[in-house]
Amino acid sequence: MIVHGLVSLADYLGDFVVYRNLQPVDPSLPGLSQLVSRLGLPGGIPRKTEIDYARVVAAMLDSAARADGREPRLRRLVALGDTRLYDISAFRNLCRVTGWRGQAFICAENTSEPASLENHEPGVYLSNRWGLLGQFVADLRSRDFVVDEDTVIMVDLDKTAVGARGRNDHTIDQARIEGVRRTAATLLGTSYDEERFLVAYYELNQQAYHPFTADNQDYLVYVCLVIAAGLRRLDDVTAEVEGGTLHSFAQFIEQVNERYPDLAGTPLAAVHDSVLARFRAGDPTPFKAFRHNEFRATIERFGRLEGTPSAQEALAGEIVVTHEVVELARHWRGKGALVFGISDKPDEAALPTPEAASAGYLPLHRARTHCVGEPFP
Repeated sequence: MIVHGLVSLADYLGDFVVYRNLQPVDPSLPGLSQLVSRLGLPGGIPRKTEIDYARVVAAMLDSAARADGREPRLRRLVALGDTRLYDISAFRNLCRVTGWRGQAFICAENTSEPASLENHEPGVYLSNRWGLLGQFVADLRSRDFVVDEDTVIMVDLDKTAVGARGRNDHTIDQARIEGVRRTAATLLGTSYDEERFLVAYYELNQQAYHPFTADNQDYLVYVCLVIAAGLRRLDDVTAEVEGGTLHSFAQFIEQVNERYPDLAGTPLAAVHDSVLARFRAGDPTPFKAFRHNEFRATIERFGRLEGTPSAQEALAGEIVVTHEVVELARHWRGKGALVFGISDKPDEAALPTPEAASAGYLPLHRARTHCVGEPFP
């Protein structure tokens, strides 16, 4: 692998990007709030695995095609992602609601295994090397799958276009942990027990606890703050989850609220009040302070190495752009395809607040960093 200079995702996507709140960065495209009545959607923000998410994204892609100066006649879809559950579900649902013919490339790099590109199921390729994207293209060509102006390329951002899973994703995780640490230290002050917090975080940030945390980092960080502040013990929480008496985050936060007198006068009280109010209002990202800190810690890892680092140095020290992914997007854009970026990252962790913007922080997709990967054929 080599370093291919400094780039941003906007070099390839422009503002054709949408994050968790389903409000495209490009102001000419409709967001969820404009599409709810048109599509007959219920309230709330659909998640990536839900069929309503696909319906919203399909409407955005139709508008993006028009904004891109073409008469919408999209008939084919190529999806690039890194997770079987979320990215394959979003791909399948989008094909279902549009009737498009689709192909997906899902990769988690693992260099300890022989290189593999498997046609796992109709339309879905699983790979353990990002460098096999070239072979993916060749396979599509052999199957008479044409990429042209009738095709949309849907690129997952987090751990695909940047911080590629298995290659560079640890830097994204490091940024999140730093955001967690900054949040906990700031909000709890002298009552913050970092060791207790991190032990709880690493234990509960596992798939076995997803039914409890809903795989939601806002919920997880709140739970760990409660444990770090001494209001609950980690062993008790894990025992209740495993024993089936603690089923959900909703149950947990309401139990904490029942003990509100124990919070009075502590730094945790203000945190609890804010998170509980937003959670009850249906906000999927109720811990705003954490997400704003995560955003800053993430952007600070873009392009932070001076000079021309080696590929190994860049992969270890920065969140980098995945060369194979952006080169393929550029290649297919040259063939006339519509290229669109999606991410389940909360908007608060991807876009700067006005204060952060005034301090020079850029949106995630506009921040420049080193582009690292194998030469693309």
